[in-house]
Amino acid sequence: MSLLWQCAIVLAVVVAAASAANEDFNVDCEKHSIKVTWKVSPELVEHAARLFLGHCVPSTFSVLPTGEGMATFHYNLNGCAIKKRVTGKKHIYSTSLTYRPNQKPKPAAISHHIKCVYIRPEGWIPPFLIPAYGSAEGHGGLVFHMALLNEDLTGLAKSSLFPLGSFIPIWAAVDQKDHQPLLLLLEECVAATTPELQSASLVYPIITNKGCLADGKTGNSRFLPRYHSSAILLYLQSFKFALGEEVYIHCKLVAWDPEVFDIEKKACHYIKETGGWELLDDPSQSDLCKCCDSSCKPRLKRGVDSEPQGLVQNSVLGPLTIVENSETRIPSEFVKYPTVEQGW
Repeated sequence: MSLLWQCAIVLAVVVAAASAANEDFNVDCEKHSIKVTWKVSPELVEHAARLFLGHCVPSTFSVLPTGEGMATFHYNLNGCAIKKRVTGKKHIYSTSLTYRPNQKPKPAAISHHIKCVYIRPEGWIPPFLIPAYGSAEGHGGLVFHMALLNEDLTGLAKSSLFPLGSFIPIWAAVDQKDHQPLLLLLEECVAATTPELQSASLVYPIITNKGCLADGKTGNSRFLPRYHSSAILLYLQSFKFALGEEVYIHCKLVAWDPEVFDIEKKACHYIKETGGWELLDDPSQSDLCKCCDSSCKPRLKRGVDSEPQGLVQNSVLGPLTIVENSETRIPSEFVKYPTVEQGW
């Protein structure tokens, strides 16, 4: 697959030293690396070791006939503590070009904000899609995954602590391997205080009724748009259940035919703006979600042997802890959901 990319550079300059206000620099956002050339004043030449791109010193440094210095930084985009964000159709890499006469935590005397923005390659899939974390083998040799994601949906979460009212991004997927295309559904999900569900377990329903995101009607939870049929993103608003205790998310994952939806095989969430249920994968078929307020069972009971079940895996995610923090409780009209566009 050819890599389609395009870059734009956005520079913001903050100069804290008047004596060095005339230096100039150039930034080249290359395919896999960044190259910055920085011409500095003669008084900074002897301090070349205190020039940084992120935490990297110059790759090369030379003294010009004018007495000025030329620092060149040429590094891979994954190095030098360069930060990466994925937003919509863009990959954004950002860092700082600094002169630090003193060691941290003292501030830089000169600081330039550097940003490279690339158009996301068509068909790009986030690197966390092949984790060893939260995976389990289900029927038919399929491997299922479930994991907590960070706020940007670009990788695994670094913390399992969530303030009440904040959002818990949950990712689930099934490895297709040599199988025909598969649709991953979350048929049932509950929160519990134990890693194993028992008849006496106290639970909080999240997804019920064969794929209805019940928590989205009482709170602001919803599914985010898919980037692939074999994965699903649940944007779950943290709840009061078992506040301050360890909580486990128990889900039944089902791999299904992506071309076939019915009242038992669906992903439905409640859209408060319209006051109704919507089918995630095809809003034109949202009538399949009307049963979410009653019972999503077929009219005629089929025999167990003849009923298509799909490939099923019970998965457990956790422990995670929800803590009281009134400042994070956001009215539904002010909730902003991350952008996850089709084609990831």
